[in-house]
Amino acid sequence: MKTPSRPLIRSAVAVAASALLLAACTGGKEQGAAPGAGAPPQAPAVTVMTVATASVPMVTELPGRTTPYLIAELRPQVTGIVTERAFNEGSEVKAGQVLYRIDPAPYQAAYDSAKAALARAEANAQVARIKAERHAGLVKIEAVSKQANDDAQAALKQAQAEVAAARAALDKAKIDLDYTRLKSPIAGRIGRSAVTAGALVTANQAQALATVQQLDPIYVDLTQSSADMLRMRSEIAAGRLQASTKGEVPVKLILEDGSEYAAEGRLALSEVTVDEGTGSVTLRAKFSNADGVLLPGMYVRARLPQGTRSDAILVPHKALSRDPLGNALVMAVDAESKVVARPVQVAQSLGEHWVVTGGVKAGERIIVEGLQKVRPGATVKAEEAGAAPAAPAAAAQ
Repeated sequence: MKTPSRPLIRSAVAVAASALLLAACTGGKEQGAAPGAGAPPQAPAVTVMTVATASVPMVTELPGRTTPYLIAELRPQVTGIVTERAFNEGSEVKAGQVLYRIDPAPYQAAYDSAKAALARAEANAQVARIKAERHAGLVKIEAVSKQANDDAQAALKQAQAEVAAARAALDKAKIDLDYTRLKSPIAGRIGRSAVTAGALVTANQAQALATVQQLDPIYVDLTQSSADMLRMRSEIAAGRLQASTKGEVPVKLILEDGSEYAAEGRLALSEVTVDEGTGSVTLRAKFSNADGVLLPGMYVRARLPQGTRSDAILVPHKALSRDPLGNALVMAVDAESKVVARPVQVAQSLGEHWVVTGGVKAGERIIVEGLQKVRPGATVKAEEAGAAPAAPAAAAQ
């Protein structure tokens, strides 16, 4: 067997030394990184606020529709041909203003005939009166028989009845003649006309010729569920809700575009029955509408004060979340700085806050910022909202 040469042995020794040196360097780095890998994670920082009870005015928001204050559908009360439409569609009309004219010729003739019949009846009554007076004097001296006197008195009464009938016929003819001028019964805004000049209309027909609506003031009909009404009454009876003082209830209106109507209204009435189909009660509010902003049939939302809750807790919108079932909850921080999920009962939204009526108590801390970094049971570093942030350790040194 041939012995290896010295140069070859020296090369093998050099390679082995290099490998040992590389392994020593790598092991040193791994040993230096090992202590940091085992350090515990730092608790996340969150912002909390301490909740407190407050006296909060409760306001309910109800849907509704605008309704004219007065509405009149114009229908003819006599039959005839329309000779004139005396208004512009969509214009303002006054009470008593002539809107349509129906051909008055046949009704004028009937009026003249009734007037002549009344004159004839009055003439006959005059003759009967004179005859009756004469027979009344002659019967006293027995110049005429009692039968003749009785006939004369009866003829007078009959003549007087004929006068009354003729006068009534004349009044009827005059009324029909006046009905040929169709007038507006109320002041307001008139809509489009269903007929034009030359159309035949009939007395008391089903189709209205036009509609006049008074829009200033204007009504807003609101609906409130009977369950909400009963709940509010029970809370008032239990003392949790203080009812507003008696008198007119102010109402604020929110229009379809989200803007608030300038004028404040008043609650006019509350229906005394519950709608069987919807289970709701109708409320009616009255608003001034001098500018004509509100039109009949508009969908609006009304805000009505319902009283004052003295033990309510205000929670910012950003502090409240929902569970998978949609239930409202907040994250509270207990005395050990651990996160606790608290289901809460929400009454309504008030500005930038929710009005909470149960689930949390005064003095508890709830998380308002940093909710995405925590979960129930986690330990957090809580900082009160509005407090100055704590200085870092390096800056303090």
